[in-house]
Amino acid sequence: MNPADSGAGAGAGAGAGVGVGVGVGEGVGVSQRGRGAAEEVSVTPWAAAEPLVVAARSGDVLALNDLLELLTPYVNRLCRPIALTDTADAVQEALIAVFRGLPKLKDPRSLYAWVRTIAVREAVRVAKRASREVPVAVDDCDGIVGLLGTRTTTELASEVHDVLRRLSSEHRAILVLRELEGLDEKAAGELLNVSIGTVKSRLHRARDNFRKAWVR
Repeated sequence: MNPADSGAGAGAGAGAGVGVGVGVGEGVGVSQRGRGAAEEVSVTPWAAAEPLVVAARSGDVLALNDLLELLTPYVNRLCRPIALTDTADAVQEALIAVFRGLPKLKDPRSLYAWVRTIAVREAVRVAKRASREVPVAVDDCDGIVGLLGTRTTTELASEVHDVLRRLSSEHRAILVLRELEGLDEKAAGELLNVSIGTVKSRLHRARDNFRKAWVR
């Protein structure tokens, strides 16, 4: 990917029908492409990203393209429950921000935490400017459905669509960070640039509003 065309490349990745992405630290099968290895090898997200980050920071355009492609499902997974109908825009904005900020990333090993911060902030920003909102995809509701204390089923997850649509973008963001990403209150507060007290308040209200909307 030509750096000058980063927006177009990121948009193409965001628009593709990617499913639920990988979480930080999860094992994921990735193809070691273009670096002399033809076979599929199951590696952790960081192990797959590390050589690409190093090469991309050194100006390797192909490595940058591969890195953005690797990150797209994870970014999509974070943005979709927050930005709703504008997921593609949020993913594209997040990937562009990653492209622009990669040379300034101080610790490459913090890549996924850094990308998570960018993705959630961009998703909230895009959601706020959106003129309308629609439900999220069924596959992205599994973690949030756990708030109900009920085992997830396709039918149950489908009904979560309308409930999430009634929550604010800030409340959807805190639910994603706590229920899907498993961040503690301190980490969530640092990511959202708010105090722990604000995190607790938002989380309480988000969970309460979710449950109230559910029983209506």
